[in-house]
Amino acid sequence: MRSLELFSGAGGLAKGLELAGYDHAKFVEFDKNACNSLRKNFSPDLVFEGDVRNFDFGSIDGIDLIAGGPPCQPFSLGGKHRAHEDHRDMFPYAAKAVSHHRPKAFVFENVKGLLRSTFSSYFQYVLLRLTYPEVTIASEEEWQDHYERLTKIKWSDHGGVKYKVSYKLLNAADYGVPQVRERVFIVGIRSDINVEWTFPSTTHSQSVLNEQQQITGEYWERHGLAAPTAMVGDHQMCGKQHSLTLELEPRLKAWRTVRDALSATPHPNSDHGIADHIFRDGARPYAGHTGSYIDLPAKTLKAGGHGVPGGENMIRYEDGTVRYFTVYEGKLLQTFDPSFHVTGAWGEGMRQIGNAVPTLLANKIGDHLMKLIGLNEVIITKAA
Repeated sequence: MRSLELFSGAGGLAKGLELAGYDHAKFVEFDKNACNSLRKNFSPDLVFEGDVRNFDFGSIDGIDLIAGGPPCQPFSLGGKHRAHEDHRDMFPYAAKAVSHHRPKAFVFENVKGLLRSTFSSYFQYVLLRLTYPEVTIASEEEWQDHYERLTKIKWSDHGGVKYKVSYKLLNAADYGVPQVRERVFIVGIRSDINVEWTFPSTTHSQSVLNEQQQITGEYWERHGLAAPTAMVGDHQMCGKQHSLTLELEPRLKAWRTVRDALSATPHPNSDHGIADHIFRDGARPYAGHTGSYIDLPAKTLKAGGHGVPGGENMIRYEDGTVRYFTVYEGKLLQTFDPSFHVTGAWGEGMRQIGNAVPTLLANKIGDHLMKLIGLNEVIITKAA
């Protein structure tokens, strides 16, 4: 299946989809540094470096999947919350791509802030635009008027192309990514494809990690460590207090921690020969930015304001000392392959990593979608 990726960034989503069996037709990305990373990891000829508004959708055809992460600043909890009033809101161009190519499916990712109550009406508008992508906004029409037109469409009466659209807030840690990272995923499947989308089942659990650390000691044994008398460090993650639940979930694995992800990685100050594993001095914790405790999943890696990563891109050891994650470690926490190239200096590299979709999560969503649509195609072929 051929995919077109918009707002590609460094290529976390793209790599996950590639591993699931998708063939990339084009990457559309504005940022020059991210484009440099894309060219290092994929065919350079596939990269369109420029504004999506200047991309000719008619230059490619045969697109089965459209995917991407429309710029999230308009909805970010750390942004200015302007949404549709923000010139960086690229959801209208995602809908335009779907309208032009009529793919079998689409997958879009965005920040948790998209679900804030203050954005509720606009988010519902986004979902309706993606449901009926050919019902385009008229020249000089306000989005509120377009939204009202869309709400009056009856699914059963609409004869044009339409999509069954679902969305869900996913935590990457629940899928084996060693990072607590909550993001909204929007998935649409064309209505003539006789399948119903469900998001992949979770595979990892916080309660299992709690049980292994605080009851059985299995976690510490796995790392060859003595079990501490108490968990050391900041137990808050994303503003939520960790609760000790003894519920056993035998089908699930434990959340993966920073220690799990980096256990085979030498200290950046050692003689290791890893090009992007360079120690960076000057890390200091401050209020609200205490770093990622080594025996919990990392806090969300952040791109930071103006491209400068904040204090959360630090590892916090048992004794409370901190240091910055290296680009190499950031890649591992985002489940990139260690050989994946992220171009630019540390700040730029961490910005790209912080903006990326974890490759493992992208792969699981892409694989689930591939099997769902592929199975349907087999059924249609046999019936014919």
